[in-house]
Amino acid sequence: MSILSDAWDYLTTAQNWTGANGITSPTFDGGWRFSRDSILGLGLEHLWLSVAAVVLAIAVALPLGIFLGHVRKGGTATVVVSNVTRAMPTLALLTLFAASAIGYGNQAVILAAAIFAFPPVLTNAYTGMADVDPDIRDAALGQGLTRRQVALKVELPLAIPLIAAGLRTSMVQTVATVPLAALVAGGGLGVIINEGLATQRYGQVLAGAVLVALLSLGIDAIMARLQRAATPQPLREAAMAA
Repeated sequence: MSILSDAWDYLTTAQNWTGANGITSPTFDGGWRFSRDSILGLGLEHLWLSVAAVVLAIAVALPLGIFLGHVRKGGTATVVVSNVTRAMPTLALLTLFAASAIGYGNQAVILAAAIFAFPPVLTNAYTGMADVDPDIRDAALGQGLTRRQVALKVELPLAIPLIAAGLRTSMVQTVATVPLAALVAGGGLGVIINEGLATQRYGQVLAGAVLVALLSLGIDAIMARLQRAATPQPLREAAMAA
């Protein structure tokens, strides 16, 4: 059988989606985990790992980028930090975290993926705030607004399209990178690919790659809608007119 037909068989077998015993399975300590033989379970775990990593990155990068962009300082440092974190190989970070006290599994994955998700959020938040027309800031200050009000009520709404674009990029990149988690005993759809390589079932490898690609495209479509919804109507109209 060809790799394509093997992949099709894997994707169209109902038990592969639900697992032999459901999408979750009990653990020795009385808890539960997503089943490693369930596409649905691994897909949900993949999303959880991605969202957790991006939320962690947002919690640090977004306030920092907004503040630095507002005060128009730290631009060089922002670029340097973004470039350094982009240059860090995610697989190397996963291995280092797994070999540390953090240990193998999903914790190492979330931390490594958060570092990978950090640069787009930081850079876009800084750029979006810093690129607001100075005349608009001066006009707002002239109307009696405080600097904090200018930042939150004037600059931030104008920066939202670029900030949302950074969140979208961060989320999609993270979803596409999380499959590496399987290399350090983590979960997610990468488990399908890793097990396929280990057993030389290359149809399963292809099926796993297709699932990751489809999930990434789906997340991108959802984030695009959220980005549009978050953008104020006047800015959407101005973008369409341009």
